[in-house]
Amino acid sequence: MIGIIGAMQVEVEQLLAQMKETNKRTVSGVCYHQGLMAGVPCVVAQCGIGKVAAAVCAQTMLLLYKPQVVLCEGVAGGIGKDIRIGDVVIAAALVQHDMDTSAVGDPVGFISGLNQIQMKTSEPVSNVLVDCANKVYHGGVHRGVIATGDQFIADKERLCTLAKQFNAVACEMEGGAIAQVCCMAKVPFGVLRSISDNADDDAKIAYETFAASAAHKNTALLAAALPILNERVSQVAD
Repeated sequence: MIGIIGAMQVEVEQLLAQMKETNKRTVSGVCYHQGLMAGVPCVVAQCGIGKVAAAVCAQTMLLLYKPQVVLCEGVAGGIGKDIRIGDVVIAAALVQHDMDTSAVGDPVGFISGLNQIQMKTSEPVSNVLVDCANKVYHGGVHRGVIATGDQFIADKERLCTLAKQFNAVACEMEGGAIAQVCCMAKVPFGVLRSISDNADDDAKIAYETFAASAAHKNTALLAAALPILNERVSQVAD
């Protein structure tokens, strides 16, 4: 079983259209769709926007379906001149840029309990996603740190801060929460994001224009990646 989580309808609708659904269940307002995608047993959920919604969804998915791998997919804002609208970013690690206990001496982004800032994705999972992305898109594929926070970033100064503090190449609102849940449960995970905007002063306009096309790119990538991940799931789980 592979779990897939997206925040918004636009991020999961194409996945569900390609799924041969066998069962669905709603818990805490989130509908979990179980079935086959590209011949692979999957469970897909639309978690809603933000870290709390994402964490609730991920924890419930782990408890009910026990996926061997969890994937977070959707759109994101790109950071840096080399990250363009329509590109794909595969996370090497996630940070929570709005986690701040620096007043008691911790570095910004420090996750208590895990005692770290960066939450690294599963390397085998990310390798598959990168390989499939390069085959599907023939360019515009990046791997790096994705910054998560309960903010829609649309400010150049804030963008520069994220790049400087965390060396982030993209920002979004759910991946870091899903990463924390998976790290706590020791479940391998990966995060893939298509770039819908550049998280700057024009982010709102760009997001509204490109979000759907950016999200739909992920469907093609996942269709290619899922059978490979399914074959390697025992290796990934190790």
